[in-house]
Amino acid sequence: MPHPTPEQDVLGGLPPVRPISAAQVADRIAGGPRLVVLDDDPTGTQTVADVPVLTSWAVDDLRWALRQPGTAFFVLTNTRSLGPADAAERNRQVVRALRAAAEAEGGVRYVLASRGDSTLRGHFPLETDVLAEELGGADGTILVPAYVEAGRLTVGGTHWMRVDGGLLPVGGSEFARDATFGYRSSALPDWVEEKTAGRVRAAEVLTITLDDLRVGGPTHTADLLRTLHDGATAVVDAVRDDDLRVLALALAEAEEAGSRLLYRVGPSFVRARAGQAGRPPLTPDTLPRPAGAAPHGLIAIGSHVSLTTRQLARLRQRGGIAEFELEVGTLLDAERRDTHVADVAAAAAAALEHADAVIHTSRTLVTAVDADASLDIARRVSAALVETVRQVNAARRPAFVVAKGGITSSDIATEGLGIDRAWARGTLLPGIVSLWQPVAGPAANTPYVVFAGNVGTDDALADAVDLLRSAAPC
Repeated sequence: MPHPTPEQDVLGGLPPVRPISAAQVADRIAGGPRLVVLDDDPTGTQTVADVPVLTSWAVDDLRWALRQPGTAFFVLTNTRSLGPADAAERNRQVVRALRAAAEAEGGVRYVLASRGDSTLRGHFPLETDVLAEELGGADGTILVPAYVEAGRLTVGGTHWMRVDGGLLPVGGSEFARDATFGYRSSALPDWVEEKTAGRVRAAEVLTITLDDLRVGGPTHTADLLRTLHDGATAVVDAVRDDDLRVLALALAEAEEAGSRLLYRVGPSFVRARAGQAGRPPLTPDTLPRPAGAAPHGLIAIGSHVSLTTRQLARLRQRGGIAEFELEVGTLLDAERRDTHVADVAAAAAAALEHADAVIHTSRTLVTAVDADASLDIARRVSAALVETVRQVNAARRPAFVVAKGGITSSDIATEGLGIDRAWARGTLLPGIVSLWQPVAGPAANTPYVVFAGNVGTDDALADAVDLLRSAAPC
């Protein structure tokens, strides 16, 4: 990994922030189109509070979300776990069902955001291409990967991530070496050219800079956005929430003037565009409390990034856990898989009476010769972890469930716990780690914590579990 750059070298000398409040954005978008976020894994909810989340895109579920108060809601597509053809088809299904639901609700207007990873992993440009096709075309796609709270910042068109010692161009991070979604470029115009295989040249990408946002302001930025035509791409700088709120005002102005825009964004954009202010983390007295649950909770860990492994080690040091490992080699053996899963699930369910049960896959990452085969292995391992969680919940309902890893948390929500509709209630830590409250089903009211693999300090997982422990079940 290359050496980080001191933050002052990147952030020094920037124009002063243009203060824009969440209330200003909320007033501007009142009565406007609903923001519908198609999230390629569940972690995009970690900057918002009291927002509906769907893991199903049946028309009835979408109609339910459209009837809820607020300016935005999420549809969890989990496409990061799928191959390209399946990811494309899933996006089509969601948009077609959304169109039917909006018509059934009296013609509700909406705009679409394709929420992707703040470290640039995912099906781009495939997903925005499909959305544009289903919408009958778009003037432009707005790429805004910033995740301010997690230190993912864009300056001068280059995307950075905060690490010990400063800021690292994201192309030099471990995430850029992802077996399925790897890349080389840190400058977003170059990244767009790389990911589109040259279909969109870097020189053709519009870069909206901090000078545009902070000095030019919303109207100037809206004028830039209105120059986009024929599916052109724009990338946007962001260091603070105020930068994203300037963008939100500019988008509203450009769209009112007739621009048809799609968004490919990280988590921070959603909060800004929805007109929400940042909220402090949830406290023990505000956490949902499931009736009849075990005294302790369940932590399921699927992510293999080095940060997750360090976080698990810190949780182990705090104590109070019973640890169970799903051995990946056994999970890939069809003859031994089911027995292994059942044995681990039974032991973990029994442990909930005296400790928080931690189930994790073996920490050695198993990959294959190409991206598709590696993704297939990841899906098979994830399916086994999900089945283990399902069996634990059926045997003894945990006081809470923490899912560590994006694909892991999606699969556990839908298949492990049967969550169709939920509310994202807020975060357990400042700006990261979303807590969902399921509306119905086998996990109704159980605090469900969506914990991305690539966020937080080494102590973050242990801190989140400590907070959950302090809110005992009824």
